[in-house]
Amino acid sequence: MTDPMLQVHAQTLSGMGPNPRTFGTLAKLIAEDLPGPDLTEDTFRVRITQDAAAGGSLAALWGKALNTWDREQKPAWSADTAPRTRERRLAIYGRLGFGPELRGILDTVAPVAVTPPATVIARQHVPWYTSERATARSFYWPAYEQMLQRKKWSAEAIADLDEATRSVVERLTDPEQPARRQVKGLVVGYVQSGKTANFTGVIAKALDAGYRLIIVLGGTLNMLRAQTQRRLDMELIGQENILRGANLSDLESLIGIDYVTDEDWPKFVQHGGRPSTQSAFDIERLTTRDKDYKSLEQGIRALEFDKRDPTKELYDPINLHHAAARVMIVKKNKAVLTKLVDDLKRIHGILGQIPALIIDDESDQASVNTSDPAKWVKGATDRSAINGLISKLLTQLPRAQYVGYTATPFANVFVDPGDAQDIFPSDFLISLRAPEEYMGVRDFHDLDSPLLKSERTPANSQEKAHVRSITGNSGDRLQEAIDSFLLSGALKLFRVAHGVNAEPFRHHTMLVHQSVRTDDHADLALRINSMWHQSGYASTQGHSRLADLWERDFKEVSAARATELPNPDSYEDLRPYISSARQRISTGGNPVVIVNGDTDRYFEQLDLDFDRTPHVWKILIGGTKLSRGFTVEGLTVTYYRRTARQADTLMQMGRWFGFRPGYRDLVRLYIGREEVLTRTKTVDLYEAFEAVCRDEELFRQELKQYAELVDGKPQVIPDEVPPLVAQHLPWVKPSARNKMFNAELVEIRSPGRPIELLAYPQEPAALERNVERWAPVLKTFPAESTVIPSLASGNGSTTRPFTAKVSRVKHAELLAALSGLEWARDRLFAPHLAYLAQLDGRLALVTDWLLIAPQLTEANRVEASVSGSVPLSLSRRTRQRGTPAFGRIAGVNHQQAAAALIADAAFSGTDSMVGRDTGIALIFPIVEGTGEEDVRSAASNGQADPKKIVLAFTLYPPKSAIDSSRRLVRFRPKDSRHRNQVIIPTPSG
Repeated sequence: MTDPMLQVHAQTLSGMGPNPRTFGTLAKLIAEDLPGPDLTEDTFRVRITQDAAAGGSLAALWGKALNTWDREQKPAWSADTAPRTRERRLAIYGRLGFGPELRGILDTVAPVAVTPPATVIARQHVPWYTSERATARSFYWPAYEQMLQRKKWSAEAIADLDEATRSVVERLTDPEQPARRQVKGLVVGYVQSGKTANFTGVIAKALDAGYRLIIVLGGTLNMLRAQTQRRLDMELIGQENILRGANLSDLESLIGIDYVTDEDWPKFVQHGGRPSTQSAFDIERLTTRDKDYKSLEQGIRALEFDKRDPTKELYDPINLHHAAARVMIVKKNKAVLTKLVDDLKRIHGILGQIPALIIDDESDQASVNTSDPAKWVKGATDRSAINGLISKLLTQLPRAQYVGYTATPFANVFVDPGDAQDIFPSDFLISLRAPEEYMGVRDFHDLDSPLLKSERTPANSQEKAHVRSITGNSGDRLQEAIDSFLLSGALKLFRVAHGVNAEPFRHHTMLVHQSVRTDDHADLALRINSMWHQSGYASTQGHSRLADLWERDFKEVSAARATELPNPDSYEDLRPYISSARQRISTGGNPVVIVNGDTDRYFEQLDLDFDRTPHVWKILIGGTKLSRGFTVEGLTVTYYRRTARQADTLMQMGRWFGFRPGYRDLVRLYIGREEVLTRTKTVDLYEAFEAVCRDEELFRQELKQYAELVDGKPQVIPDEVPPLVAQHLPWVKPSARNKMFNAELVEIRSPGRPIELLAYPQEPAALERNVERWAPVLKTFPAESTVIPSLASGNGSTTRPFTAKVSRVKHAELLAALSGLEWARDRLFAPHLAYLAQLDGRLALVTDWLLIAPQLTEANRVEASVSGSVPLSLSRRTRQRGTPAFGRIAGVNHQQAAAALIADAAFSGTDSMVGRDTGIALIFPIVEGTGEEDVRSAASNGQADPKKIVLAFTLYPPKSAIDSSRRLVRFRPKDSRHRNQVIIPTPSG
């Protein structure tokens, strides 16, 4: 390091360890042995301002330090400040001794993070992974951090990863602990959202902490396993551990060593020598890029660990931290795992001493036990192949920790918690937040937009920007999708030519997912290949078609969403790059690749290795093989028309989710809106994806809501998660059908939060009875309407004013109506009703409720009296396919208005409509149907037919409706005779 100031700052921050201290004092001591750098604040301010603008090392150094301190949980040096707050940052500056001007500059260089941390649902654990311990033995994690910095990760993103991986590692068992204890957990990410980066960081920290055997279960195909192997070898294990002392200049010593001819070899992490010569430890790979696990190649000796003190166990610190670690990445394949299990059987003694970590990537694929419980022999558990082998691994390695990773967690959540040898995440469940640059569901759906459809544009609507509907009137739009693929490729090349980094554009792909049948894939590939060659991309007609598409689509979207990137002023500016893009896509004579095989040999023939192939610019056609674990790099255009009945299957097919650096504005989704499901029914796939994604978001929100500790104890533990899931996802069934969970959700408290249930009865008689129970409340509405004004909502926007019938009732009057309602499922509303019933002063006091029945615009309004009320506006809703649940009840604008009224009342208490002790009830007389004629048919002579009216509602209790405990959820055992048991037999008869 030739920069004296950078050297002093780096050594000073390193010397502080996990605690910020007076910077000037420590820096002066360190600078005594260096040629006099200027340590004044004035010089520091000038230098770090320049450094931040240039993306330099000093700014990165301070960004890392400040972000790390910002996220510390209850540090001894500032236990009274919360993480990620301005108060914490001020405490840091105070301890560093920095003045106001320098503080302001550092706030700009490293702003206080406002993004929420990962959500953790966990049992209480014994703290062992302290900041001091993590810092004292830290080798592979800092190396991984530096690798991420070279990949241009921001300081905040690295700090987020540091925090998220710490939340996993600290819940594992202390590897130095003499007592054996297995921990099982689940980390829930998003589809193609960087879960590999998370478990790489977990492995790095676990290795530093003392785990000495790492087994990564990496996919069901060798292509997927090899991708994971290469990633870990490049970013964590490093050149020196791969070479194992071989000399790069001695060709004979390199025989059998992978990667040395790989063009990315210089990018592999370098440790500056063998780690064992640097007071650390080496990593021995038991698998390589091209070789899955076949046997312990050095025999049993491969798992023999050298001990400094042979009289002590391996997990004793004197032995543990000098022993080399073993890492293997294996397929979830019966033959491969059987060999591993059989080899471990031959090793005696040492297995019980090895702190091991099993990482299960895509843990809901193959790992979950899918055998039918009805066919089990009494008293025994049959296991499907991979599940049984994982169970054996956990038995053979009593110090093993199991951590599953998935984007679709419901299969894992419904594993039998009572089966100690299965993979239920009994110790922790961690929901990661979506990374900042990730394109997920909210980037393709207007989930919270208060704008009318007619007001939406590519600038304010995700659907307008990225989604292109395929309907009966539009034709199949396949030619347009192919044109979009070529056009977007040309736009990428244009950007590279105008100074944009070319690396994100190395691969450029289009995905066509229309059928699960391989015969259909072949036919479609032939059709697309013919269309490509007949598209006339070198002709006047072809250029005219592309120019029109650019003018009416890409030009407007890029102008609204990519102002910071170079964009052509006209199609003529783009035209020279069309030919280059076409040549890349046509490489090999065929622009199409079919991906539907079941063998490794098949995939090897495809030449689809995104890591080892310089450029993959192709149209990929496939089915299931493209929907699980297979990362389609450079995916820009998706053509999706395949129906699926399972929610998790549908989610995994959403390969258009992911990171799209430098080309977010170019991403297009062509999706079927009227696809055939049965002979008589069609489905809207875009709406289906939105419904599934809403269910997943609700699940994550539930976890986040109950993650806060109460009196230092968790409100919810993983065993109690299934009842939470079942409430919102009635189509998900527990895998163990002869058992039930012995946890019943009895109360959900929602101060200031909406209570909106979706599953209403379908039987006309039940609907009529519900209307009768609402009658006393409905009759309080006056004839005149009230305008609900525009209000400031929590997301920085304002609500639209709307008219409504408005009334006010006492709490007891509303509770009387709610108490007698019938629902689609027994006890669906019971946990909420248990909470509402206590708002008579026992838990908190709600004096009254403001009733708001929104009215539609006059042009769309159908009004009718409901059980003797004044005429109310009837709304139309549709139920989700196969369930009694509606997709939504309240509109976004109505929800935001109610939330704003509640928030204003809590803050000021002076609002004329709502007081501090007033709740809000949005009331909607709903008619189930698909068109306006259904609504009109539900009313006759101004009277609504109660057998056709779903009286739906959304409640907003006041924020004060909670006691001092702040507990939001309460459970009880279903069978008190088995109070401490998670699972109990279902009642017989």
